[in-house]
Amino acid sequence: MEKPVGIVTDSHSGISPEEAEKLGILVLPMPFYIDGQCYYEDVTLSREEFFEKLDSGAEITTSQPSPGEVMKLWDKALERFSEIVYMPISSGLSGSCATAAALAQDEPYEGKVFVADHGRVSTPLHRLILDAAELIGEGYSGKDIRDILEASREDMEIYIGVDTLEHLKKGGRITPAAALLGTVLNIKPVLKLDVGMLDSYKKCRGFGKAKKAMIEAMEHDINTRFKEYKDRGELYLLAASSASGQETEQWVKEIEEAFPGMEVMCDNLSLGVSCHVGYGALGIGCSCKPRRKL
Repeated sequence: MEKPVGIVTDSHSGISPEEAEKLGILVLPMPFYIDGQCYYEDVTLSREEFFEKLDSGAEITTSQPSPGEVMKLWDKALERFSEIVYMPISSGLSGSCATAAALAQDEPYEGKVFVADHGRVSTPLHRLILDAAELIGEGYSGKDIRDILEASREDMEIYIGVDTLEHLKKGGRITPAAALLGTVLNIKPVLKLDVGMLDSYKKCRGFGKAKKAMIEAMEHDINTRFKEYKDRGELYLLAASSASGQETEQWVKEIEEAFPGMEVMCDNLSLGVSCHVGYGALGIGCSCKPRRKL
């Protein structure tokens, strides 16, 4: 028997195949090209292999999934669900969202597939998928869920501290000269993900100062911009990491000490973000519970 509404996302959400099965959602593996060869996240490319290749200086580029791959997964989902909400990586970071939105306007998907341009990636996207699952449980339609998620685009924030400048240089976000000078001066940039765009926020001397700057920025945001949500108990504290397990554990502990009484949801940074920030990056963020329709 078909269920009313299902969720489909991509591996930029950080949701593992095991968790996807547990949640009853479908995840599209993202393609990567490494030295010209195509790999698929969590299918033919493990996290460990990815960082080994990244550290060895391999040429790594992200790619959109083909329309055929997207439609094949939608077809599979529509065998189980009457409607689906598709939650790909933010349109600010990839063209795959716009491609999917165009596909969803044609038969046989019109009125059945609702593409949410939610502005999120990695842990914030993972958290929003859990919010979408709650909305399904509350009986909302696919269209209403899409509209609710898109209306909450600005109700999130994430800061990412970067330990190496090499990959920002490779991606053209900083010049080779700036990268060289930054390495000499031990500059650790903090990036800000706001409504789907990854921008520079602050430059710090040393990673300890970068972590401190991120926590202070998050404290300010929570006590100003997101205070109303925090007071209602509708604010989720998030973390993300491309660092070692030990460094990640220490980072979560520092966040918990800075925000006593708040639970921290932490994921590995998605490989799509990791290829730009490299190994050793740490993130902190928040996401608000989407407002329901009256």
